[in-house]
Amino acid sequence: EMKTRPAGIGDANADWMGCLPSKLSAMPLKHLAVPGSHDSFTYWVDVSAPVGPDQKVYVKYLATMFSVVAKKVMVKWSMTQNLTFREQLDAGIRYFDLRVSAKPGEPENEIYFIHGLFGHKVRDGLLEINSFLSKHKKEVVFLDFNHYYAMNADHHVYLINMLQQVFGSRLCLDCTVEGVTLDYLWDKRYQVIVFYHHASGQSVPVLWPGNKIPAPWANTTEPGKLLQFLDTTLKERKTQGSFHVSQAILTPRVNTVAKGLVWGLRSYLVEKNLPTIMSWVEAQKPGVGGVNIITSDFVDLTDFANIVIKLNNLLLSDKDHKAR
Repeated sequence: EMKTRPAGIGDANADWMGCLPSKLSAMPLKHLAVPGSHDSFTYWVDVSAPVGPDQKVYVKYLATMFSVVAKKVMVKWSMTQNLTFREQLDAGIRYFDLRVSAKPGEPENEIYFIHGLFGHKVRDGLLEINSFLSKHKKEVVFLDFNHYYAMNADHHVYLINMLQQVFGSRLCLDCTVEGVTLDYLWDKRYQVIVFYHHASGQSVPVLWPGNKIPAPWANTTEPGKLLQFLDTTLKERKTQGSFHVSQAILTPRVNTVAKGLVWGLRSYLVEKNLPTIMSWVEAQKPGVGGVNIITSDFVDLTDFANIVIKLNNLLLSDKDHKAR
């Protein structure tokens, strides 16, 4: 049976990496344009769960005061990605920005995706990604675990073991970034590059350190400042030894939250400024000194993934197009 999806989302990009011309699959992956989702705003939200430990005091206060009301409001604000992992992967998204948390007071070491509210178990999300990868053998994902909440040493052991159990031999060993091409990954049958921004990952060969994937964050609500920041940080991009994330994202402020509660983040902050952000994305070029991973909110609102993937054509001359 056909599952209804948002307009414009299909699985047209499910195999985009595997379809790249051989000139591009031989290039360092750090020089290709890769679409990502700003997934710290998670699309899975459990309204009945307690407020997450990453929230500021004022939100905790709100939550105690209005409990369910506040949570329903927060749901509106947390839903910046309203596609499942599977739908994002089908749409071509290959980089995921992940925040995880234990639930304080839970006896097991279970870990959840989080943005303000607790989402689904991490294990379920990883299994969904793995099932996609088993069907699309040439696709490669970046999993960037960059924030951890309420987690002790045991929780980290649990999460690291889980990553190894779920992905097994698909996990790419930490190595020189310049040597990582799609050809290299296909040859080794690696499909997952995990970045683990915590000391517990240091001695694990399949976990890459956070400094190999800088993702400078503009922290602004103003599109002009955001674009200036993106240009500046691209110019300062490290020439050796790392991938690079351009976060084309506007961040809500507390007073923005107050004003925006009625409309929700989507219409208030994102839709208004999306054309400006997308025209910046369309003007980029991958390659040396250019963009690599680009993340945005609401990847389903635009042709975001297509626009980013098509930037790779700029690396080809006319004769290269016929390579495959």
